[in-house]
Amino acid sequence: MSYKAGFLGLIGQPNAGKSTLMNFLVDEKVSIVSAKPQTTRRRILGIWSTEKGQVVFVDAPGLINSDSGLNGFLHQEAKDVIANSDALLAILSIDEAKAEDNEKVIDMVASSGKPWIGVITKVDIEEKAHRIMILKKMIEDRGGKALSTSATKYKDDIEEREAMLIEFLELMPESPAPLYDAELFTNENIRDMASEIIREKCFENLHHEIPYNLAVRIIKFDESGPLPKIYAEIIVSKESHKAIVIGKGATVIKKIGMDARKELEKVMDEKVFLDLNVTAKPEWFGNKRIMKELGYVIESED
Repeated sequence: MSYKAGFLGLIGQPNAGKSTLMNFLVDEKVSIVSAKPQTTRRRILGIWSTEKGQVVFVDAPGLINSDSGLNGFLHQEAKDVIANSDALLAILSIDEAKAEDNEKVIDMVASSGKPWIGVITKVDIEEKAHRIMILKKMIEDRGGKALSTSATKYKDDIEEREAMLIEFLELMPESPAPLYDAELFTNENIRDMASEIIREKCFENLHHEIPYNLAVRIIKFDESGPLPKIYAEIIVSKESHKAIVIGKGATVIKKIGMDARKELEKVMDEKVFLDLNVTAKPEWFGNKRIMKELGYVIESED
């Protein structure tokens, strides 16, 4: 069997389970996960390597119908993943309230002209099988193969992981060599991972619209001493949000910091010093200059 390697894009609606699935397949915490939709903001790579080949999973932001501000960046990221992947996975949540949302995902993936598989997620929350059968028929009618999975299987189902990975490797083109070092499980550097982990803990500890309208910037990452020191800034879109993020007696920001530090220490396998500050930049997600500073750059089409 010839060696295969390529990029496999994960396409779906917000909160369809793309990040959870990728973490399961790579068997590492690569992409942040939250019960709240639209957690992923930039494409994240998860890498699985074997003697027979390499699959580079690309977790795209959930599909959004908007071309302005931060939403415009998210929309562009998803489109770029579709355009630049060798094959695609249509991630379809069984609990998706609007059937047309799943239809849109299937249509985008099927019309790309690239090899693809439809993965139905969260099947454990649906007692009746009729939704699964409907989605399977939708996938097969558009020429795709249907697989189904659930979060309850992710804990220790090694057999399911291996079976899915073999299926996905078959979609990859032949390659003379791996695209990334076989020892890597992501292309993310620790600075980027720190930013995403802090943002994940903001999602877990904050409510309503606040986590969607904040960003995290690493101000300084100092590894010169025996203890790595990370200084980060949590940016909110309204002055009134600062008090909410900080909390009474700084209880909320302390909890975010404690949770983030524990996760970082797990990833880095050493003790970490983490310092968090909260800054307000009104309506930053509509300001091109601030978005560029945060790495959210919308490329203009020629």
